[in-house]
Amino acid sequence: MKEILLQGKEISKVFVGGGENVPILNRVNVRIFKGDFTVIMGASGAGKSTLLYSLSGMDDITGGRVEYKGRKINGLSEKETARLRANEFGFVFQQTHLVSNLTLYENILVAGYVGKCRPKEVRRKALALLAQMRVGEAKNRLPSQVSGGEAQRAAIARAVINDPGLIFADEPTGALNKAGSEEVLNLLSALSEAGQSILMVTHDVRAAVRGSRILYMEDGSIADELTLPAYRAADAKEREEKVTRWLSSLQW
Repeated sequence: MKEILLQGKEISKVFVGGGENVPILNRVNVRIFKGDFTVIMGASGAGKSTLLYSLSGMDDITGGRVEYKGRKINGLSEKETARLRANEFGFVFQQTHLVSNLTLYENILVAGYVGKCRPKEVRRKALALLAQMRVGEAKNRLPSQVSGGEAQRAAIARAVINDPGLIFADEPTGALNKAGSEEVLNLLSALSEAGQSILMVTHDVRAAVRGSRILYMEDGSIADELTLPAYRAADAKEREEKVTRWLSSLQW
């Protein structure tokens, strides 16, 4: 039986604007299992990113409960939440959010220094990760001096520097061209194959097929899910066709 890593119970999220309450998440129940590459899909406005941010503690929820490794994490103090994110979670966004006046290497060091490792070990790991992400030669360049794909690969290195239990990825290929997207997805697939747990939001079928489990959101709820075997490049076309048929059945 798979180990539950992250769990949302009856999660609700309501935005208040213009004197009206706008429901975004409607009592969502979801389990994220250790070692899975879980993907969230759905039409624009379905609540995909809001669910991801709610599960990661980046967004407060209106009702319900979020548990990580069996511990309730919604309602933690600001300090406790920051410690949880630094030590247990990694984040990759559509925009890299790298610090513009720091080199790629320095961006990763800054993230590593807030973790548990000693500075010497952080420096060693940062260099190893830059090489693993194939941006080692660009380590002393600023984010503005590298391509979008290179910056995103550096952002992935930053996300894993503290050996997170779970990586949250929100449209990580949304701002990249096809070649850059493929490189980033290959890295995420390699991390997944090595046992890294990943939760990714995407609207791109080519990205979604990298997952082992796809959740489909509609009107703030999880309407359906699809389980897939471990990703193999040789099966990519067949997987894409299967996912496309499934999405079509949901009127995506």
